Amino acid sequence: MNNEDREMKGSDLLVAALENEGVDRIFGVPGEENLDVVESLRKSSIELVVTRHEQPAAFMAATHGRLTGRPGVALSTLGPGALNLSTGAAYGLLGGMPMVLITGQKAIHASRQAHFQIVDVVASMKPLTKLSQQIVGASSIATVVRNAFRIAMEERPGPVHLELPEDVAAEKVSGVSVVPVHLTDLPAPSMDAVRKAAELILSAKCPLLMFGAGASRPRLAPALSEFVRRVKIPFFNTQMGKGAVGGASDYYVGTAALSERDYVHRAIDCADLIITIGHDTIEKPPFIMGRGRHQVLHIGFTPATVEEVYYPQAELIGDIAKGLDMLATELEGKLQQTTQWDGVRADILRHIGDRASEDRFPLTPQRIVHDVRQVMPADGIVALDNGMYKIWFARNYRTDVANTLLLDNALATMGAGLPSGMMAALLNPKRRVLVVAGDGGFMMNSQELETAQRLKLDLVVLVIEDHAYGMIRWKQAVDGFADAGMTFGNPDFVAYAQSYGAQGHRVTEAGGLAPTLEKAFAAGGLHLVVVPVDYSENVRVLVDELADMQQ
Repeated sequence: MNNEDREMKGSDLLVAALENEGVDRIFGVPGEENLDVVESLRKSSIELVVTRHEQPAAFMAATHGRLTGRPGVALSTLGPGALNLSTGAAYGLLGGMPMVLITGQKAIHASRQAHFQIVDVVASMKPLTKLSQQIVGASSIATVVRNAFRIAMEERPGPVHLELPEDVAAEKVSGVSVVPVHLTDLPAPSMDAVRKAAELILSAKCPLLMFGAGASRPRLAPALSEFVRRVKIPFFNTQMGKGAVGGASDYYVGTAALSERDYVHRAIDCADLIITIGHDTIEKPPFIMGRGRHQVLHIGFTPATVEEVYYPQAELIGDIAKGLDMLATELEGKLQQTTQWDGVRADILRHIGDRASEDRFPLTPQRIVHDVRQVMPADGIVALDNGMYKIWFARNYRTDVANTLLLDNALATMGAGLPSGMMAALLNPKRRVLVVAGDGGFMMNSQELETAQRLKLDLVVLVIEDHAYGMIRWKQAVDGFADAGMTFGNPDFVAYAQSYGAQGHRVTEAGGLAPTLEKAFAAGGLHLVVVPVDYSENVRVLVDELADMQQ
């Protein structure tokens, strides 16, 4: 697109630049400082999806980046609206999700309203983004937008913030065109580094692979599966690396939902070399390094961040897909296969499947995970909010396709599950999408049911009800504190869903969850299913049983 021969407003140039980047939707809540942008969007190919709060708009933009590798875009006004984007910015920054946040501002060349509503949003966003910048002239918009998308997508991906003052948006400019988009390839690791990594692996008696958050980049799934097929090394994954290689693989030994003392740590303790692929220390540690216990080889787009619990002895840096192909060529057919893993793997998988179909009501978390797995096809997407159930899904839910269990183990914010699931449903209208949220996290952004209904999404929302901030209540009990400050009441969730025009369902017996979910998916449209949970298993399994295992 070339706009050099015509005069246009800054807002028109902004929207043309966004179209040039392939943007088809923008999420947010505009204000008076964005009115020029709203008018330019109205005349464009980009759909403005109005949300009921800015925070979920940012969560949706981040999830777009997570699932596509291309930045999602969120829009807000100045001051309070812009600050409401901050949690979503942190979500994208810690989660490695490319996104672009565009906020409005009062005119910068005149000050007729003095400091009304003005806070320094650019400064407030700097620690939460890869770049935070005010656009000071319309003629620079095209280059600023191209740079923003480029930076957002570069490894490590994340959010970029642009502030567009209203007078710059209204400014007329000519002789400016958008900047052509071109993609850049990451360099492959050096052959010398590949050979050193291969020597380290070949010298190990019990190497073990670990797939981390960076392994879940959309483009990596084929390369990772091919690497496992060629080298035949057992693997586990972090919570955010779940599904990078399918859990149905004969080499899968589990997911590290806890940092230590879980069943998967039996395999970790057996390994003399852990090969971490795409590990990012923003995640809660999947294992705690102890000096002399095992060596760690870090394979990543970028060098490792050295932490007290993570200090790899060797690294292979560059394009992960290229590096793994080169490494597999050095290793294929040379590794000694051992039967040591067989018993360990079988025991781990047996324990995490324990009591999965227990006929108890309210339902145990194991039964909830089991029943969800029964109704979700291999490519079905489960978007988790944050709560106690997240640990159970991380441990027990087997994934066969990359990015089909969306959870946040970085910022781990409540309130992101529903917006994340909405974005997944928008991007994948022919796949089943299920949101799983606790009653606490769901109510933080439950107003977005109206947005989901307006968008005519086929989406099922499962609310796990315990009338409490369950994870913190569990930790409170484990630490020996009195039960205090964690409980609350709830609305009638069935009536609440119906008030938005959605269908509401309540599970009233142990065998009722799977049929209710199946019926909701078959019917199509927006459904909310509420199921009560019995969290007594938290103590039995995650405290008592794991403690016995260590003895």
